[in-house]
Amino acid sequence: MSGRPAAGDAATAAGRRRRPRRDAELNRERVLDAAISAMLREGRHVPLAVIAAEAGVGIGTLYRSYPDRDALLHALEYRAYGLLNQILDEVDRPDVPGLDAVREFLARTIALGDQLILPLHGAPPLVSDRAVRARQEINRRLERFIERGHADGSIRAAVNATDVIVFSALITQPLPHGPGWPIVARRQLAIFVNGLAGSGPAGLPGPAVTREDIETAFALRAASPSPGPVPLGDDPQASPSPPGPDR
Repeated sequence: MSGRPAAGDAATAAGRRRRPRRDAELNRERVLDAAISAMLREGRHVPLAVIAAEAGVGIGTLYRSYPDRDALLHALEYRAYGLLNQILDEVDRPDVPGLDAVREFLARTIALGDQLILPLHGAPPLVSDRAVRARQEINRRLERFIERGHADGSIRAAVNATDVIVFSALITQPLPHGPGWPIVARRQLAIFVNGLAGSGPAGLPGPAVTREDIETAFALRAASPSPGPVPLGDDPQASPSPPGPDR
């Protein structure tokens, strides 16, 4: 008689080993969903015990995956980068004019606004290689939309991907005491996109803020214990940037 377990017994044992992993993954997703809901309701400093209770898990289960608030916020940030790249996957079609691709990206970020826990929304900035690569990829793909728009004539304004990203951060954070935000955000989106289609607003202060400027600001913030904005340029009264290309 062989000492080796029967095939059925081995499969059962493997299933039992996989079950805890699946349960742990589900618990992590429940915690992230509950964190978003609780933070929207009570702010970023909602007690972690409240998040655990809303997720239906014990506080020990939460701490095993996210040992502190920053770890939880960082997990939400990585998740947000994944959501943005998923939008870009769906929007990035060669038959879509550049302006339409930018418009669709921004419209979809409005719909996902409460899921976007990101540094430009107030989350602690991640400066890990993984986070920098994720931001670089989002920036690169948006730049491609803008280049396509310049080539097909749908975008004439002198803008870059950082302009689109910053505008997205603005329209995905509802004003605390304003009217119905979806309507307000869609109006601002239309104004922004119409500006891209024309020669762009006159008298833009310059130089343009770049991805490198944003990464520098994130690195400075990550290294600094004090809150508050990090200046991106030396001269807020810098001369206007030149007008956009006339194509």
